[in-house]
Amino acid sequence: MFLVGRGIPNHITSLPQTVLNTPFGQMLRPQLDQAMRAVTQAPVSQPDIPALHGHTLHRPNGVATLGGASRGKEHIPGSIYEPTKIKQLEDLLASAKDTCAVIFFTSATCPPCKLLDPAYDELAARAGNRAVLIKVDLNEAYEIGAKYQVRVTPTFWTFLKGEKENEWEGANESQLRGNINLLTQMAYPTTHPHTLLRLRSLQEPSKPLIICTKVLPLDELVAKLGPSGSDPAVTALKDFIMHRRDSGAVDAPLPSLPDISSFILTSLRSLPAESLFGLIGLFRVALVDPRVSGYFAQDPQQTVPAIMGNVIHLGPKCPCELRIVTLETACNFFTSPLFPPRLLSEATYSTPLMELVTSSLLDPTHQLVRVAATSLAYNITAFNHQRRLDDQDDLLLENSQLELMASLIEAIGRERRSEGNMKGLLLAAGLLMFKASRDGELKDLCEAVGAKDIVAQVKGSFVGLGHLVEDIEQLMD
Repeated sequence: MFLVGRGIPNHITSLPQTVLNTPFGQMLRPQLDQAMRAVTQAPVSQPDIPALHGHTLHRPNGVATLGGASRGKEHIPGSIYEPTKIKQLEDLLASAKDTCAVIFFTSATCPPCKLLDPAYDELAARAGNRAVLIKVDLNEAYEIGAKYQVRVTPTFWTFLKGEKENEWEGANESQLRGNINLLTQMAYPTTHPHTLLRLRSLQEPSKPLIICTKVLPLDELVAKLGPSGSDPAVTALKDFIMHRRDSGAVDAPLPSLPDISSFILTSLRSLPAESLFGLIGLFRVALVDPRVSGYFAQDPQQTVPAIMGNVIHLGPKCPCELRIVTLETACNFFTSPLFPPRLLSEATYSTPLMELVTSSLLDPTHQLVRVAATSLAYNITAFNHQRRLDDQDDLLLENSQLELMASLIEAIGRERRSEGNMKGLLLAAGLLMFKASRDGELKDLCEAVGAKDIVAQVKGSFVGLGHLVEDIEQLMD
């Protein structure tokens, strides 16, 4: 009896798991998982393996429940199905003959697969009844593995209207999200033609917005202010930045933000432009904290429009450093969700914002000004683009879209030095055009200024941006 496992003491049968639970075992686990990885990359066809009792596991919105084999024919919106028999999988695919389906071939011994589980759960919840999302564990579903001959995990197959549409391998979350979003758009085409295009650069959720977190030497910034550097508002602002840097945001008490607002407004009227760089530099760093940016988004004194308006008022006389730090400050407005609705939709904020970014994109002398302006243009267009992906209305006013696009196209035509800056300009233009209102004037503007020809010339100067250029050319057709 002992030889077949009966009567073995628990402290012996649980020994492997006990070892794995130790710090040494946790250290070994990656190597053990990697060693087992080869199992998922070998053929899984083994005719002598006995068939297991079939079941289809469906997990509505991430909550696991077990159903019988008949579940394979029933599509519950937001569920992920885990069939173990060919018949169950075929029933699930048949239920998606008028829509679309995704098969995620995975394995219990595949660590990269586990990294994709949260994203796959989220995509299932978002897809609802528009798609059937399936997960096949090749360690359990021997019949399915033998038929489909999948040798690597993770592997994904997609089906559209009953026909296989795509196949890819690897644990690339962005690729997974982009391909499934495109699949559902193809299955349920909207009235906008852009959703039917295969655009590698513009249909995935936008990359993180650009936030300027670099902290310049604080004493040098304060020294720029001259005698005003000893004002209590400056001291409080500097102490807040240092405390936040050294102890973390949670432990950093906020200074008196109304006092700082009043000091900035007074300084804009009284200090020379060369001295303002230090003050706006301190303000930029403080805005990284969402509590600070959230306050100034609702600031009754409207400090932010005054800061942007000051640079516009100075025009060509504005020192290069002050214009750059003001553009970086505007990028940091996006650390609070309260700011974008005001920046993009309220004339008090959007008018100086657009004038600041468009004039800086076309700065004839300073490359660093143009680079900072491109970062701000990207933040503006990426935020608005994400709203379009979420089927929400634009926040960016149409006249602002036209003004920004005209400046972006002109800046693209002028850029000859920096591939990085050119990529930012192209991304901003593409994000602004993707799913733009078909009744608007954006496409007419692009045709009037010859935007497609200007963009096409980029391929000759910046070979590495060819795919992005091709995506934008599709939007302009």
